[in-house]
Amino acid sequence: MNPLLADLLQVLKLERLELDLFRGESRDPGHRRVFGGQVLGQALTAAYATVEGRDVHSLHAYFLRAGDPDHPIVYEVDRSRDGKSFSSRRVVAIQHGEQIFHMSASFHAAEQALDRQGDMPQVPDPESLPDIDTAIEELQRKAPDWPRPFRIPRRAFDFRPAELPDPTAEIPREPGMKIWFRLKDRAPDDAILHRCLLAYVSDYYLLGAAAMDARMADERETLQMASIDHAMWFHRPARADEWLLYVVDSPTASGARGFARGSVFSRDGRLVASTAQEGLVRRLA
Repeated sequence: MNPLLADLLQVLKLERLELDLFRGESRDPGHRRVFGGQVLGQALTAAYATVEGRDVHSLHAYFLRAGDPDHPIVYEVDRSRDGKSFSSRRVVAIQHGEQIFHMSASFHAAEQALDRQGDMPQVPDPESLPDIDTAIEELQRKAPDWPRPFRIPRRAFDFRPAELPDPTAEIPREPGMKIWFRLKDRAPDDAILHRCLLAYVSDYYLLGAAAMDARMADERETLQMASIDHAMWFHRPARADEWLLYVVDSPTASGARGFARGSVFSRDGRLVASTAQEGLVRRLA
């Protein structure tokens, strides 16, 4: 197995301390704070450990403090409700004695009912596209004065952009991007694990889209950027080790906050998940 994927699976494998209390390892993605997707994936893993026979259909989370990558994170699960069809859980992430994150998640027993969705955008196949690092280098050659995006040097996912903003064009009023992604190797056949992996990867590029208009005008060092909240809806099953298309746009930014939303499609066009996030985008004095 790819060592980066093996390490990610280790991160999502929590230690059970008590019935509803768990502990997870932390990793430094390269900027001395825990990646928000790590906390999302671990919190969902903890919630799933207290639910039987139901799958997550939505989660709503707030990032309260930056996580310390040098120390583990403790997750406390509150079993808010178990009804006939739905279960609700609240998860609090604690580090150094303080809450750094909390999340509410809802789980639903499978039902057969109406099934409809909108169409997936037409984009090139992922095999015909360069990886994200090559694409960014090409943009940098095209516009050498454009601020260089932040890069994550070690990641378990392969990202291949189908559409990135043109740095030589006018700053977009509604910035966005379309990016194919999948794990770099095959993951175990565990539907719960793939939902937690999808929660993990969903935190990529939302804040980038929300801050894109500011980023195209300023160096990253002049901006303070942080995720504030994150919402996700799981519509249909999907595997994180098969190609998925993330369609992200940011329809508004105001008051030092940028808003972004995303749709995740399987390669055969099924809408498997939707996301939304608001992030802090503040110019430093």
